Amino acid sequence: MNYPSRVKLVDVGPRDGLQNEKSPVPFDVKVGLVHRLQDAGLTEIEVTSYVSPKWVPQMADNHAVMQGIARKQGVRYSVLTPNLQGFEAAVADRPDEIVVFGSASEAFSQKNINCSIAESIERFAPVVEAARAAGIAVRGAMSCTVGCPYEGEIAPERVAYLAGLMKGIGVQHVGVADTIGVGTPLKVQRAVEATLQHYGIDDVSGHFHDTYGQALVNTLATLQMGVWQYDTSVAGLGGCPYAKGATGNVATEDVVYLLHGMGIETGIDLDKLIDAGAYISDFLGRKPNSRAAMAILNKRAG
Repeated sequence: MNYPSRVKLVDVGPRDGLQNEKSPVPFDVKVGLVHRLQDAGLTEIEVTSYVSPKWVPQMADNHAVMQGIARKQGVRYSVLTPNLQGFEAAVADRPDEIVVFGSASEAFSQKNINCSIAESIERFAPVVEAARAAGIAVRGAMSCTVGCPYEGEIAPERVAYLAGLMKGIGVQHVGVADTIGVGTPLKVQRAVEATLQHYGIDDVSGHFHDTYGQALVNTLATLQMGVWQYDTSVAGLGGCPYAKGATGNVATEDVVYLLHGMGIETGIDLDKLIDAGAYISDFLGRKPNSRAAMAILNKRAG
């Protein structure tokens, strides 16, 4: 197997991970989490989103969080912007990258953002254009590439269709997301293959939820294809508001443990990363949702 020698992880914990938390997480705790992640060696952090606080109240403090971060050289701070209004609000906070999103499932697109896939792409086109004109990188999150809570299994052709639409509006990089965590290795490989019809391997990343305990094997299966970029979430934070029962993203700690055990470089200090996960988990009043973190924390305590 020709595994990549180095892997880049984007920690989406501060945004994707915390957005569904019922009780408010104060902005200084979010800033503290970002600082701990960058101190652990993460160079890509998805910080917040510029969506209506009516829909995602947890992200209402986006300006305060972005302004509160002591930026570290070499770290890219990305934010989610669902429309032009969101993008215009975000620009003042100087994000290095913006994230737009589309679904490979028509039903999910309708339930999530009340429009068809094609309409969602039309909505994002001016956002992408404005970001590129401002010199801001654009990443596209492709949700439900393997399964959908409303439609069931998603055909690879639907993924290729979405990737083509993203490419058409100028999205530079796309993430293949198993939003509800139903994917298994061959299904996930097919979704990545479909994406590769439109994007080179260096512009594709994996984003796997661990609902059925498949996120690590799906990571391994896509590493074998040459994928070397992944979205992960510290302490396994997160879920999906529109997918009942979907658990968090794969824990950053578990992926780092896997990669380091394979001799693949990440630039991340696992002990400091575990401290970052323990910090936010303590605040939330629960244990980290990471097997590697719990094993090492138990070892420390022993």
